[in-house]
Amino acid sequence: MMHDRGSPGMTARPSRRNRWLLLLLPLVVGGGGLLLSMNLFRSTPGLGEGAVPGASSPARAEAPARGSVPSSTLVAAQVQAPVLSAEDAEREAERRLWQERLERARFSLDSYRRSTRYPPESRPIEEHPDRVYPASPERKQPLGKERGDIALRLKQEKVFVVGDETVRFFVGCENRHSSQPLPCEVHSASAHEAPHLEAAGRTGAVPLEFNDSGRLGDDVAGDGTWTVSFQPGRQGFAMFEGTLRVEFRVRAEGSAEGGAFFDIMFTPSPPAVFTGRIREVVEQGSLRLYAGLQVRKSGRYVFAARVDDEAGVPFAYLDFNEELEAGAREVRFHISGLLLHDKNPDFPLRLRDVDGFLLRERGDPDRELVKALAGVIHSTGTYSLARFSQDEWTSEERERYLAEFGRDVDEAQKHLDELAGKGAP
Repeated sequence: MMHDRGSPGMTARPSRRNRWLLLLLPLVVGGGGLLLSMNLFRSTPGLGEGAVPGASSPARAEAPARGSVPSSTLVAAQVQAPVLSAEDAEREAERRLWQERLERARFSLDSYRRSTRYPPESRPIEEHPDRVYPASPERKQPLGKERGDIALRLKQEKVFVVGDETVRFFVGCENRHSSQPLPCEVHSASAHEAPHLEAAGRTGAVPLEFNDSGRLGDDVAGDGTWTVSFQPGRQGFAMFEGTLRVEFRVRAEGSAEGGAFFDIMFTPSPPAVFTGRIREVVEQGSLRLYAGLQVRKSGRYVFAARVDDEAGVPFAYLDFNEELEAGAREVRFHISGLLLHDKNPDFPLRLRDVDGFLLRERGDPDRELVKALAGVIHSTGTYSLARFSQDEWTSEERERYLAEFGRDVDEAQKHLDELAGKGAP
């Protein structure tokens, strides 16, 4: 019995075309899986057929893995930093160590030689920037905690006072931020022994009076600078020796108030006095200036002097540090011939601002002051540099140190030479 193929009521047989598709589907799926597995197998280095150990695939050569180093860089690194044997590495480390020691030894030798070319008592003024002029301190400080916007402007003529010398102190007020002067008044002041002294309090305080009236030491009336002149030897301290303090109170802008102080070193009777006589002479290739001194008390004296050129430009700082016996003596100031050649100052030179003291071996204070010679005290003659020596200063101590530093240089160089003789790493 025949049935219609298109009748929906019956189960239709598969057509010939459908049967072929069913047969081909497993083959297609299987073939694709085989191709995929073969591709994966070939992409794994060293595992594919015909793979050469250590060789990279084209894909690997085109895009190196993240963090890897290109072969060209590795080759360059191998050329720049060859692998050293343990013995060569040790020798290279030792060579570097001695090279550093040689550089330090040369630096020490050269530095010492340069710094000792001139004698210690004859130095370029630039080595003593804080002593170009005698101490005349100036400073600023807040008036007090309550008014931090007000500053005190303080100055004193000198720190060291001898015998009947007078010293002036100056006080003013200004805005701390703009430095604009402000009106103020020093309403109380006194001089007394510095509180740190062991015998402080034995001498009573002496009242002082600051003024801005153009008198009693004040230069200009009403300029806002309050001034007081203090002469310790005649104002209650003729028998005192040591540090004195001038303490004062200031009132500004009506109600703001604060205080401050000045300190001075006072010697009532100097151990020696300059006579004012200066003589000059060219000796041993240097220019020497001798200042006359009448010594009352023997001992070690320390003096300093400054030298300017013809134009008044500071040029040299001179020292004296020697034992002197009582009687008529001279303080020798030495201007090195080499220093004259190196700096080539214009003559005549001017000797100025000589100050010093007798050094005490024990006790407080540790010195007795000699009255200073202020300002220019002597002008030299005019000289040709040809009269002065260009030799470096020398002494037994300097030669000993130069020899010691030289041995350090020689030792380091010797070790480097020995290492080089073993062959370069």
